[in-house]
Amino acid sequence: MGHSRVHLWFIGPAVILMMGLLIFPVFVAAFLSFTDYNLGNPSFNWIGVENYDRLVTRSTYKKMFTASLTYVLLVVPISVALGLGAALLISSLRIGGELYKAVFFLPVMATLLAMAIVWEFALHPIVGVVNDILRSGCDVGLLHALLSGSWLGGDPLQSWYGHACAEDFPLWLGDKDYALGTIAFIGIWQGFGFNMVLYLAGLTSVPRELYQAAHMDGADSAWERFRLVTWPMLGPTNVFVVTISSIRSFQVFDTVEALTRGGPAKSTYVMVYAMFEKGVKQNLLGIGSAITIVFLGFVLILTLIQVYFVNRRVHYA
Repeated sequence: MGHSRVHLWFIGPAVILMMGLLIFPVFVAAFLSFTDYNLGNPSFNWIGVENYDRLVTRSTYKKMFTASLTYVLLVVPISVALGLGAALLISSLRIGGELYKAVFFLPVMATLLAMAIVWEFALHPIVGVVNDILRSGCDVGLLHALLSGSWLGGDPLQSWYGHACAEDFPLWLGDKDYALGTIAFIGIWQGFGFNMVLYLAGLTSVPRELYQAAHMDGADSAWERFRLVTWPMLGPTNVFVVTISSIRSFQVFDTVEALTRGGPAKSTYVMVYAMFEKGVKQNLLGIGSAITIVFLGFVLILTLIQVYFVNRRVHYA
């Protein structure tokens, strides 16, 4: 008696939908990356690996890789560390924990594009609140130096306070030395609340009996309990948080489009924005598809490396 194939009627629609929405577009992008196709043209030329050769030889795309990797290296470790720290602090509170959860998670729920506009006003070099606060701090510091007489024997503007106030404050989004760091700061602010929630969920799965056993073995300090119990038991959570944070960081687009548009001097020219610029704005689907394939390769390799190397040391409850 043959096996029933009724199950194929149930999984078939899901498989077809997955192939059509997820797998097929990747193959189309891979095919277009070897052509010079532009949307609207009736024909195209097969150019082989020319698009990929541009990605590794032209300075614009070298800056793209540098900006993307730098952003990931800044955002991922800091947002993961802040998320873990916030989760540990909130889990130790007896009163007010829910309030802090809502406050820290608020940037995650907010529309990032709208919040980017708010940050644009806050970081404005003239009317922005950030430079106003720094300017006020310098003014107070200079006044303190004048009143205390610490500047006697020299020009007060040569003192530390005076020197700081005499200098111009940076153009946070208009200076290539600060733009990427500013975008990364916004990414950390927006992402660490999400990591906090994941770590809070991971902390709830740690058996309380392990802390009691650690206490009986002499682990009396909070650091010893964290090192011997909490951190090993958070292994699966660490794998998930680091992987998701890395992928989310590679996908940064909203803040770059709203605040810098890849500038100044391509200092924030990240990969997803480059896809948008080449494929949508300039209608260069060939090079845009090549960037997409490289982006997918980065994400895939990163995920496999993290799952393989980190997961080998995971301790499950």
